Amino acid sequence: MCTQIDGDKPMATSDSVGSRAGLSGPGTEEMNVGSTERLISMISGSLVAFYGLSRNNLGGFALALLGGGLVLRGVTGKSIVYKALDIDTAHSGRGDGRNLPDERNVQIAKAVTVNRSPEDLYRFWRDFENLPRFMGHLQSVQIVDERRSRWAVKSPGGGTAEWLAEIVEEKENERIAWRSLEGSDVANAGLVRFSPAPDGGTQVQVTITYDPPAGKLGTVLAWFAGEETSQQLYDDLRRFKQLMEAGELISTDGQPTGQR
Repeated sequence: MCTQIDGDKPMATSDSVGSRAGLSGPGTEEMNVGSTERLISMISGSLVAFYGLSRNNLGGFALALLGGGLVLRGVTGKSIVYKALDIDTAHSGRGDGRNLPDERNVQIAKAVTVNRSPEDLYRFWRDFENLPRFMGHLQSVQIVDERRSRWAVKSPGGGTAEWLAEIVEEKENERIAWRSLEGSDVANAGLVRFSPAPDGGTQVQVTITYDPPAGKLGTVLAWFAGEETSQQLYDDLRRFKQLMEAGELISTDGQPTGQR
């Protein structure tokens, strides 16, 4: 079965700056992206698009498309991913509450189809200590109790970031949602869904929300430095599929790594 992975690139920030920014008016009831978030999307999108065009190659063209998408998101005030997750940063009191408290965060969504049952995949993921086996940035996850766990990740520059996370919602064999607790080095939240795939197997959909320690500028710089979280999640899900289907990970030289 072929790997099916999709999702959106990181999104920008949100806050409220009022109508002086020129971002309110007719049709705002259909918007789900906050005013400041839209403004920053347009500015950062323009910079990314300009940089991409200046590279004059295929990778640059992809960057230009990404930048154009950010500009369009800022102009329209609409996000397809936000709509799918029932997140609304344009109107107070809306959304399902899975976004971080201040809503100034990055949202990334990816999916992969795995040739295993939802029950098998849920059971493996529910033991968070299994996550470092396929998530390359995770150093360790230690279970504290039935709902809480302590996470440690590799940070750019060789450092380590840690936080205490708690499960905030779960439905057996279907979904698990978690978020970091107050005082964490990196404010973040995650949601994984397991659903039967049309052609067999299970579609695993993962959404990660986080607030970069360096803010949005840090996210843009990380994108250009090759540490972009969307690519990390893509790679993590490919390894998850391999681990669950083959029972082990294959290294770059074609040899099993022995992780089971």
